[in-house]
Amino acid sequence: MPTNDMRRRAKPRLSLAVQYATKNEHVPTRAQLRRWVRAALDRDATIALRIVDRAEGRALNRDFRHKDYATNVLTFVYDETASNALAGDVVLCAPVVASEAKTQRKAQLHHYAHLVIHATLHLQGHDHEQEHDAEVMESCEIEILSRMKISNPYS
Repeated sequence: MPTNDMRRRAKPRLSLAVQYATKNEHVPTRAQLRRWVRAALDRDATIALRIVDRAEGRALNRDFRHKDYATNVLTFVYDETASNALAGDVVLCAPVVASEAKTQRKAQLHHYAHLVIHATLHLQGHDHEQEHDAEVMESCEIEILSRMKISNPYS
């Protein structure tokens, strides 16, 4: 009979709402987004993931971060629920992601995967404000991406 240590940990439950608010046709599917979130998730979560155009991305960044430009990804963390599940929103700006992927000579879907994983880690309390924290977060991202055969986004 297996001991508790030998049993596989149950996969976290995920409630994921995906919203497409962009004219960009080259965006990930719901299944791809779900796969990437699950790859980085270590506990139950309720997440709304919205892909937007530049105007909405800029407005959200301006209103919530006081920076008047569209950025690639925004993560909004809400209080944990009574069951210790995460709750939050992730906003990806399709034109910024596409432009960065082109500039960095990366496959656009690989860049999306990285940003979704990055945001999911933020939802779980990771940040990159301090050098040590950034190194830990980047290491997690690299390891998760490597499991998906996606190269190190920082090299």
